[in-house]
Amino acid sequence: MIENPETLILERDGAVLWVRMHRPEARNGINMVMRQELEQTFLDVDDDPEIRCMVLTGYERTFCTGGDLMPSGGSGGSDGSRSRSAVDRPPSQMDYRRAVRPFQQLTRTYWEMATPVVSAVNGTTAGMGWMMALLADLVVAAEGARWTHVFARRGMVPHAGDPFFMPRVLSFHRLNEAMLLSDTITSETLTEWGCVNRLVPEDQVEAVAGELAARIAAGPTRSLGISKQMYRRSLTNSMETMFYEEADATALVTNTTDRYEGVKSLMENRPPEFTGS
Repeated sequence: MIENPETLILERDGAVLWVRMHRPEARNGINMVMRQELEQTFLDVDDDPEIRCMVLTGYERTFCTGGDLMPSGGSGGSDGSRSRSAVDRPPSQMDYRRAVRPFQQLTRTYWEMATPVVSAVNGTTAGMGWMMALLADLVVAAEGARWTHVFARRGMVPHAGDPFFMPRVLSFHRLNEAMLLSDTITSETLTEWGCVNRLVPEDQVEAVAGELAARIAAGPTRSLGISKQMYRRSLTNSMETMFYEEADATALVTNTTDRYEGVKSLMENRPPEFTGS
């Protein structure tokens, strides 16, 4: 695990790792340093069998205001919160086709994680922040939190993997509404759209997310990880491919300790005690 990260606060709570995005000066916009630290953390989490669930959240009533693509890397998030000096500069000659690729890699790594993830959306979310929230396995969101898809509002096209992932999260016409109108949407609306698992008062977001994460971490997390990955791959694979994957996964899990414990606990009429192995 990263020692002394610059842009994240990492905290262990038993088998749960809390990852808090922490760039308050940029409303938790993801610059290159945070991008690298998030991606490495996701990889480290998947490599650590003692971490059985992860919670991703933000800092100070802000979840994440998106990718920070400004050359300075520190002037704000994709919600348009830029300094006046950045606004007054002429457009950069930077090739943004290359600039977005590291952010695409971040969302791909996040999407492909085996470890279950709960997002605790504690406040404002914009741009790429939507993916950091909605690509989690469970979403806990604060009542009244404001979400803005934002790209069209800034004359941009969706990026960082958004055109691939978001149609798999939102229905076609809901996504078009968010993209074309670029209106601010509340957590209540996203709950109605089926994107939020738990809508709670702001001061309860972390408690509820922690409770869900603890429940997941106490489960058969090896089989849960394989299951979530199969569901995600099914969105791009054929039925034949997924039937083969299902068979392979069944064979792989059948001989695990948790599978034996699940059967044994049923026969002994008691709650199972899973270890994630």
